[in-house]
Amino acid sequence: MKVLFKYGIKTYTGTLDEMTYGSYRDGSLCIGRKYVIPAETAQNASVAEISKNLATVYASCSAGYKADLKTYARKHEALVPAGKLAPNAYAIFVRMMYLFSELDSGHVDLASVSYADLQTIGADIASVADAVGSGYLPKVAGADALTAEM
Repeated sequence: MKVLFKYGIKTYTGTLDEMTYGSYRDGSLCIGRKYVIPAETAQNASVAEISKNLATVYASCSAGYKADLKTYARKHEALVPAGKLAPNAYAIFVRMMYLFSELDSGHVDLASVSYADLQTIGADIASVADAVGSGYLPKVAGADALTAEM
């Protein structure tokens, strides 16, 4: 349903009082609908399990590796199209891990891989420079200097 607000408010985006509002047409139209809690699916549970595990693995990485990922993220901004949000260091790490799992299917299960496992089987992503050289991350200028080990 189309929503009209009082007090000069044109549109609102978010959930309030069991209603979800969306702003459209550059803030000139507001549509509201009843808030519905999404049904939990096996896919949701799988993504949640993988996300929790990758957060644990990332927390175990060395401070130097995280600093190199942040440096890489700043350099990677140049590759992002105008108007798009550039990924941060953690988002780049997650993207790299998904690609690592996809290209090495059968060996890497993101829901159960540990930091110790990556020390053993993750030579291709042991550093940001290794990940770029192996094709798990896009090439950026100066990436070969980002050699801190995971």
